[in-house]
Amino acid sequence: MKTAIIIPARYASSRLPGKPLLKIQGQTLLQRVVRLSQKAAQGLTDVSILVATEDNRILKHCDEIGVNACLTSADLPTGTDRVADVVRQMQDKPDFILNMQGDAPLTPPDFLQALISSFSAAPCDAITPVTQLTWTQLDQLRQHKLTTPFSGTTAVFDEKTGHAFWFSKMILPAIRHEEILRKQSDHSPIFRHIGLYGYSRQTLEQYVKLPESRFEKLEGLEQLRLLEYGYTLRCVPVDFKGRANMSGIDSPQDIARAEALISQHGELLSENDKKEI
Repeated sequence: MKTAIIIPARYASSRLPGKPLLKIQGQTLLQRVVRLSQKAAQGLTDVSILVATEDNRILKHCDEIGVNACLTSADLPTGTDRVADVVRQMQDKPDFILNMQGDAPLTPPDFLQALISSFSAAPCDAITPVTQLTWTQLDQLRQHKLTTPFSGTTAVFDEKTGHAFWFSKMILPAIRHEEILRKQSDHSPIFRHIGLYGYSRQTLEQYVKLPESRFEKLEGLEQLRLLEYGYTLRCVPVDFKGRANMSGIDSPQDIARAEALISQHGELLSENDKKEI
């Protein structure tokens, strides 16, 4: 199976211009994401890593850190469109495309490996990771949503097959008799979605041609387009195992938060990892 890990890296970010080149504890955001992707690819065959960007400054930086890059149109609306554009440019087409978010420098490499392994064992239309929340984490999410209701996405899926039923900015499912369940397990029945996607090449090529779907617009969740148009999306449970955990970088405050988390939890890659990749 030929796999491509493609990292969208847009210089002209409206919320944080030049974001991929900003530094987090001495390394650029893009460099961190590239190194995590390279670690995920270690030991695997037929895996290529490419950066998708609209800006020559990022192309130059990719050359400096030793990763291949493709120039895409500045007019593409999303990172997924940028990823699809790179695939169109590739002569040796991949079977599986992993969209590694270019603004997620705390994504554990084993999350990427879990998606690659799951797709390789049983190819599907698309695939994405989820993590089960403890009751403490669920309480924190509920509290957070009182001030930022559109933070944190939850997923409901068949836990035997991974087949996704739905995703929402609401906390799904609602829980009856919660006090009983809290006594039975440290983990709640709620799974939080992690914004990382893998696609079969055919699905990706079709997906970017589809109009934005109704519930995708309402929720602001691109994965709902897949479900609304009848594609199969598989959820793969993963575990942060006490490691730093945050969503993407969108502001100077997010950079400060990422640096604080790294100081608290340590780097995802050891010095030996950095030497080996």
